[in-house]
Amino acid sequence: MDPVDAAFDATPRRDFLPRGVRRRAAYDGPLSIAAGQTNSQPRTVDDMLRLLDVRPGQRVLDVGSGSGWTTALLAHLVGPTGSVLGVELEPELVAFGGHNLAATDRPWASIRHATPGVLGDPGGAPYDRILVSAEPDELPQVLVDQLADDGVLVIPVAGTMLRVTNPGAVVGEHGRYRFVPLR
Repeated sequence: MDPVDAAFDATPRRDFLPRGVRRRAAYDGPLSIAAGQTNSQPRTVDDMLRLLDVRPGQRVLDVGSGSGWTTALLAHLVGPTGSVLGVELEPELVAFGGHNLAATDRPWASIRHATPGVLGDPGGAPYDRILVSAEPDELPQVLVDQLADDGVLVIPVAGTMLRVTNPGAVVGEHGRYRFVPLR
């Protein structure tokens, strides 16, 4: 089975939604979770994970981990020889996402509170892969700088999904998407 399909099968979206929204888990659109944030459209998450091309054993940073769903999907993709760090600004979502992630029994993944004013995790860099689930107006160089030499960053910027690859921070455009603002 395709690794991304297997990750989705092993990580049901329903388990990462607030109780009142779970009945809509099959809906292929964003769903409200808390603090003005959303659980992303499954088709969009699928597209982003395929662009990211995550491999077993890699170190991955998940910026804007929200409900913990993308962190758990990434954890499935890297397996127990890899590691995933989710960072989230909203304290309510750090708790909610952390609880959801813990239920997956993937201890090589964690979610922590993002430092206000700091994008990503510069102190933990470099990362093999970085997934960003919020949208800035321009590509943040500080995140590009957190990539390993052969790393990949997938981020929606000003409505366009970008795939940034090292070496050389080569940028490719991959369709139009809408996300909550990166802050």
